Amino acid sequence: MAEIQQDHEDFIGSTKTATETIPYLNKIKDPNDVWNIYSVLGRNYYYIYDYPNAISYYSKAFILKVDRINILEAKNNIATIYIKQHKYNDALQIFLSISKEKFLQQKPTYYSKILNYIGYCYFKLQNPKALSFFEKSIQIKSQAKDEDGLGKTYYNLTEYYKNNKALSMKYAKLSYANYTLSGNIDDRLLALKFIIENTGSAKEQKEKALLYIKMIDSIYEIRQKAKNQFAKMKYDSRTEKEENLKLKAQKIKNELQLEKQERRNIISYIIIILTLCLITIIYFYLTARMNRQKIEATYKSETRISKKLHDELANDVYHTLAFVENRNLSSEENKNHLLTKLNDIYSRTRNISKENNPILSNQNYTSQLKEMISKFNTSNVNLLLNGLDTIPWDKIDKIKKISVYRAIQELLVNMKKHSEASLVGITFKEKDNTLIIIYTDNGKGVDSSKMILKNGLHNMENTIHKIHGEIDINSDLGKGFKVLIKLPL
Repeated sequence: MAEIQQDHEDFIGSTKTATETIPYLNKIKDPNDVWNIYSVLGRNYYYIYDYPNAISYYSKAFILKVDRINILEAKNNIATIYIKQHKYNDALQIFLSISKEKFLQQKPTYYSKILNYIGYCYFKLQNPKALSFFEKSIQIKSQAKDEDGLGKTYYNLTEYYKNNKALSMKYAKLSYANYTLSGNIDDRLLALKFIIENTGSAKEQKEKALLYIKMIDSIYEIRQKAKNQFAKMKYDSRTEKEENLKLKAQKIKNELQLEKQERRNIISYIIIILTLCLITIIYFYLTARMNRQKIEATYKSETRISKKLHDELANDVYHTLAFVENRNLSSEENKNHLLTKLNDIYSRTRNISKENNPILSNQNYTSQLKEMISKFNTSNVNLLLNGLDTIPWDKIDKIKKISVYRAIQELLVNMKKHSEASLVGITFKEKDNTLIIIYTDNGKGVDSSKMILKNGLHNMENTIHKIHGEIDINSDLGKGFKVLIKLPL
């Protein structure tokens, strides 16, 4: 298991697994099997850069009475660590002693590897003998078709010729090619990194860099999958042992669960019944409240109509009656004055009727609104209307249209009763899905610091707020009256 994990480069997991064998090593008869465990641990610590522990386990493997090839491999591994620690003289002495083994000279793969290490040590010690050992190693590896070994030696030559950019790049590419053939991804990345850092072509550098990133991502994904798969296997094995105990306990749990479920069902039925009762009570309560609100609304509407009849019609009717009693109606001037007064009373009556009529035709809304506004355009008041026809009234909610109608009507009535204005402007705009209405007049205005909204204007403000609109009223003495209304469409 530890070797499999190591092959998938899960060195931490491999170390943990291999360490579990140590209590059993004194019971193993074949020392070569013990050597295997120590070698696995030594390699794991080597790959995670824990060189002291790596040397410790390789030394334990070295002193075992095992096959000669295993002893030499342990020595070789210790020398390799000396190279990582920059102890090139110590490493060189070990490699030279190994190279003298006759039976090893008959194994091309191993022997060429030793020659490569000797060449590398000489190179680091700045000894010119290095090149001859590299060349001899390449010759043997080429005959043996050892692509991985060739990749290693070519990479050493890449470093050897670092002052000769052309030769250095040549051997880096040879190293990369051989590592590609052998499938040695880690060392292939090392060669590719050198090529990226030293290539002169921006295009080639970009291509190689993208390849490098792709390879890194691929390696990480493969190794992570291997780790996860192995972890799952160990987990499944442990889970299987625990499964039987869980199954035994599950039966008891199921029986208890059934009993609990019965109790929960009874409680659920009670909750449902109580909920239905509560919903019924809430329904009747809301219905009663809505009926009360309708009655209150009706009362307020009747009160408002009564007040309008008193404020807007009763006084005019009284004055008209007084005029009829005290004037000679045969006079053409008096007759025309009476007709004007009667027409005015009729118009106000009609406006009050329309104001309190909840039905406005969707098809003729614009014409009805225009007609209502036009009633206030008299010889004494010049009324300017802009943008009314640009608004998409057919897309606006009916309640909002009625509210707009009432608001404009209230503003015009207020103007006629109090402002003494001679010029009135009403502008309609649509912006950002918002209806904007701007009302202005040149009347006498009111002191804004003392302005208190009463009756009609107060009702208008409440109506606008109820449909989520905004209203802003500005006025000063002698500077007219201005109202800005905004409604979401």
